[in-house]
Amino acid sequence: MHRKRHVPASGLLRWSGMTDRGKVRTNNEDAFLGLRFDAREIQRLGRFGEASTDNHDHVFAVSDGMGGAKAGEYASQIAVEKITRLLPRAFKQSAAGLDPGFADVLAELYGQTHQALVYLGRSYEECSGMEATLSLCWFRPGWMCFGHVGDSRIYHLPADGDAVRQVSHDDTYVGWLFRNGKINEREARTHPRRNVLQKALGGGNQFVDPQVGAVACGRGDVFLICSDGLTDGLYDGQITEILRDTGAGAPMPGVADRLVAASVKASGRDNTTALMVEVC
Repeated sequence: MHRKRHVPASGLLRWSGMTDRGKVRTNNEDAFLGLRFDAREIQRLGRFGEASTDNHDHVFAVSDGMGGAKAGEYASQIAVEKITRLLPRAFKQSAAGLDPGFADVLAELYGQTHQALVYLGRSYEECSGMEATLSLCWFRPGWMCFGHVGDSRIYHLPADGDAVRQVSHDDTYVGWLFRNGKINEREARTHPRRNVLQKALGGGNQFVDPQVGAVACGRGDVFLICSDGLTDGLYDGQITEILRDTGAGAPMPGVADRLVAASVKASGRDNTTALMVEVC
C-alpha cells in the first residue's frame, strides 16, 4: 500500500481524458471511463470537466483490450462497464453502515470482470482469447483507492513533488526487472519482452490477483491513468513536464490532449489513452 502525508481533500476534482488509435492500428482497443455516484444515482462523466466531491465518490479507469478481430475492443468495454455496477453498490453499503472495505470491493470487481471475460472467450469463437488490462482510481474523501491488473499505469504527481511516481506495477517480467533495479527506464522501454503480460483479465488465467492500495491525497495532487501506448512514446520525465506545464488551473481538455498528441507524435505504434485527475 502506498501512502503519503495525509492532507484533507478540498472537495473538487478536475479531469481530462483522451484516446487515439495511433498511427498503425486500424481500430482502438483502449477504453476509459469516469463516473460520479452516491447511494441513489450514477452519473457518467464527460471526457473533461470538474465536480464537487461532497457526498459523492468518483472513479476513473483505463482498460486496454487484447484479442483477435474486435475481441480486444469488446474486452476493454466490458472491463469498464463492470465498474458501473459494483462500485455504486459499495457506496450504498457504506451509507447503510456496512462498509466491506475498498480492498474487498476491488477484489470482487476484478474477480467478476475476469470471470465475465473468461466465459465470453470460451462461449463465442469471435471472443476467443479476449483479455484486458484494467487500472482504476476510486476517489473517496481524502483518499485515492486503486486497483490494477496488466501494463496500463497509474501515476501520482504530488503537489510538492518534483516527478511522477508510478503507483501501479507493470505485470510483466520487464516491469519486475525495472522495479528491482536490474534495468533502467531506457532499457525497459526497448526490451523485446516489454509487452509480454504475465497477468491480465480474461484469457487462460484461472485466477487474477489484482494490485490494490490507497494514496492519501490533497489539493494540488495530480493522478494519471494511461495505457501502455502513452508510455511507449513518453518517458516519465516528459510526462512530469507536461503535467506540470498544463496541470494546475489549465483549461480543459488540454492536459490529456497534449499528453496523447506528444506520445503519438513520438511513437504512435499502439492505441494511446490518457486520463488525468487533479485534486483542487
